[in-house]
Amino acid sequence: MPKRTQTPNLLPSATRRDLIAGVSAGVGALALPGARAAERAPSEEISRSREAIHQEVWFKAEPGRVYAALLDAAQFQQIMLNSAAVKGGMVKPTPPAAIEARAGGAFSLFGGHISGRIIELVPSVRIVQAWRPADWAAGIYSIARFELSKDGAGTRLVFDHTGFPAGQSAHLAAGWKGNYWQPLEALLAGTTAGAAP
Repeated sequence: MPKRTQTPNLLPSATRRDLIAGVSAGVGALALPGARAAERAPSEEISRSREAIHQEVWFKAEPGRVYAALLDAAQFQQIMLNSAAVKGGMVKPTPPAAIEARAGGAFSLFGGHISGRIIELVPSVRIVQAWRPADWAAGIYSIARFELSKDGAGTRLVFDHTGFPAGQSAHLAAGWKGNYWQPLEALLAGTTAGAAP
């Protein structure tokens, strides 16, 4: 029978408790990066600094009349022709306004510079659009929400615009006033060329 030689133990002897503690620490270290990611996810994934536009405008017209002017292509063409963008030569008035006035319908305004889809329509009450200018990156749409309510002898339009690229709020806010509200007010007052009664 061969003689066994005993090799010296160069490692310290580990007890069962030491082994369990070591494995637990190793498994805990593996789970820790995921736990840390979960802990930081809310603060890193949720923006609390997104820009938004909120405007309230009063028009001397019934809500149904304002609603129709925003959705009828012929009436919106009159709004466009009297807008700051067309008058200032920023955009062309052709091709003319095209609006499919139904949920899911497409629209193209200001010579094709503004386009999108109608998301929701509640007659004489609400219009919600996925809205974008042609110079934004492909696939970027904002949400434009027009809420109409009777207010005395006219209509209060509460407008909210969200989801647009950072740094655009001042330009867009001025654009809504000069390209939508002011020419819409003129159309409703009958002071634009070819305005509907």
